[in-house]
Amino acid sequence: MNKETVFDCNLLYFKQIGDRNGHITSINSNSEIPFAIKRIFYLYDIPGGESRGAHAHKECHQLLVAASGSFEVLLDDGKTKRQVLLNRPDIGLHILPGIWASEINFSSGSISLVLASHDFNEGDYFRNYEKYKEWKL
Repeated sequence: MNKETVFDCNLLYFKQIGDRNGHITSINSNSEIPFAIKRIFYLYDIPGGESRGAHAHKECHQLLVAASGSFEVLLDDGKTKRQVLLNRPDIGLHILPGIWASEINFSSGSISLVLASHDFNEGDYFRNYEKYKEWKL
């Protein structure tokens, strides 16, 4: 059983360096984020208003960043739901294992950057919400 709740998923604010000519934000494993990065991927070319995700992980931590544009993340711990807007490239949402997450309401041209604590492993996923709830509760 996993006791993590949607309120254990935190927004992380990263240092932004720059001026009127542009900005840079760096994210380091086990420093700015509370896990080592094993995998990086990004979602793009998602039509405006569409959704992605709708799954939970058993062990993998994820950090989601709106690298461009905006989207919302609907978090669900089996009892409580919480919706978080991501719309700045210097803010990330840390999603803990055991939390069902759906990325929704993508703006046109948005890019979702995902930093993950584990390599891809299909066995780490819950893609069926009812099976997730049985495991969670």
